[in-house]
Amino acid sequence: MSIPPPPGSRRPPDPYGPPPANGPQTYGPYGPAGRPYGTPVSVNALAVAALVLGVLCFLPAAGLVVGLIALWQIRRSGQSGRGLAIAGAVLSVVGIVLWVVVLSTGAASEVWEGFKDGARRGNAVLSLAKGDCFDAPGGLEGDTYDVDRVPCEGRHDAEVFAVVTLPGGRFPGEAKITDIASEKCYALQDQYAMDTWAMPADVDVYYLLPSRVSWRFGDRDITCLFGYSEAKAKLAGSLRTDPTTLDTDQVVFLSTANALDTALYEEPEKSAEDDLAAHRAWAGQVHDVLGEQIQALRGHSWPAGARKPLADLVEDMEDAREEWRRASTARDVDTYFAHYDKAYGSVDGPATVTARKALALAATPPASGEDGRGTSEAQV
Repeated sequence: MSIPPPPGSRRPPDPYGPPPANGPQTYGPYGPAGRPYGTPVSVNALAVAALVLGVLCFLPAAGLVVGLIALWQIRRSGQSGRGLAIAGAVLSVVGIVLWVVVLSTGAASEVWEGFKDGARRGNAVLSLAKGDCFDAPGGLEGDTYDVDRVPCEGRHDAEVFAVVTLPGGRFPGEAKITDIASEKCYALQDQYAMDTWAMPADVDVYYLLPSRVSWRFGDRDITCLFGYSEAKAKLAGSLRTDPTTLDTDQVVFLSTANALDTALYEEPEKSAEDDLAAHRAWAGQVHDVLGEQIQALRGHSWPAGARKPLADLVEDMEDAREEWRRASTARDVDTYFAHYDKAYGSVDGPATVTARKALALAATPPASGEDGRGTSEAQV
């Protein structure tokens, strides 16, 4: 007969003996740091914040401080997130090093300029195309980082008449790009505004150019513009007179007139007294161009109302052509200028005005220096 031990008696010894002294540590109903077994371990909030700050690299110093505080709290509380805190602190240290390098090398200003130019080329300026009109809040003479596209029918600061795309490769330099812009924009303006007599006075050629920094962002466009040289003056209506707005008769006439104007603008810079040979050669070139344009005018079928005015104009051009031929063979300066003056007397004369009226083109000759070929190009 076995008798149960009285209440409160000692627990019988473990038949397997006591656990070894160096064996695994055992706990009571509570685990380390007083947590009951099975309770989830929380993640330290500062450790998460340190990782976020480290990844963003926005406030690297703050990320480092938060990461160190998170490690101290984890050691005291037993929370998880030690790896997060360490990662955030390391990333913050890297961010601090990068900021130091950027500030010490001056790259910060370059990054900011790149941002501005990138924004400029990412907004309306980049999307400007031939035929667009816009207002420039900063003015055409300033840094045009932003523009407001507006209808050409109303008043506006500028009108795009050409976009020239440069080839890739290394940045050619501001001076080189400016030279290209001056050459290309000047040459292309008459293709957009063929009727130079219709150009308002004081309209100049401007251009938007890629900078050294925007070049790195893929900016390769030179944007050629028409605009007034006066700051507060605005264009009214489109200046476009090309095959998209003109009829065939008008295009043929203006093509011949502009070809002759181009030849006349090639007059040598030195005076005839200093270089008579150059002037005689130039007179010969004008003579040849006149022959080509006379042939084009005679070969075109003109409407009934324009046949007589165009025939009269061709006669004047024939007389002028003969004077240019004589000027090209002049033996002295006085003889040269005698034929030169007679040849120029027929340029934009009464016959030209009558022909223009018959073709419904602008019929008021531009004043001297106001022929729609503004040469005071300015970089924007």
